[in-house]
Amino acid sequence: MFAEIKVNTEKSECLMNITQEVQQAVTESGVKEGVCVVFVPHTTAAVTINSCLDSMTAEDITGEIHRLVPTRVDFKHIYDTPTDAAGHIKSVLVGNSLSLIIKDGRLLLGGSQSILFFEFDGPRKRLVQLRIMGDPD
Repeated sequence: MFAEIKVNTEKSECLMNITQEVQQAVTESGVKEGVCVVFVPHTTAAVTINSCLDSMTAEDITGEIHRLVPTRVDFKHIYDTPTDAAGHIKSVLVGNSLSLIIKDGRLLLGGSQSILFFEFDGPRKRLVQLRIMGDPD
């Protein structure tokens, strides 16, 4: 099964928890045992797994990524804007896909793990694409 999640970001850089949306797609697929591939088809966005138990975790993560790759005007590639160039580099560091195990119709995540979508050049309307594979019930 193929599914898409629409993500509307409101800031230039942010981290959004999309775990519920991905789990909903898995549930709707009927797959009980299998794999869910989560893919971000954008060059200035990314996806990862980390904790959402403390709301400040997202600020720490985005702050550190911004510290590592600040928006600058001296990037060689600034076709659109300097934030676009910084966003390309940030998305390479974080990554654009995840493969998640499905067991008993649920995403197999640790107790504090969440699926997090990164925006590095917003605000924008984004897509997260899912490919859910396995044995239906």
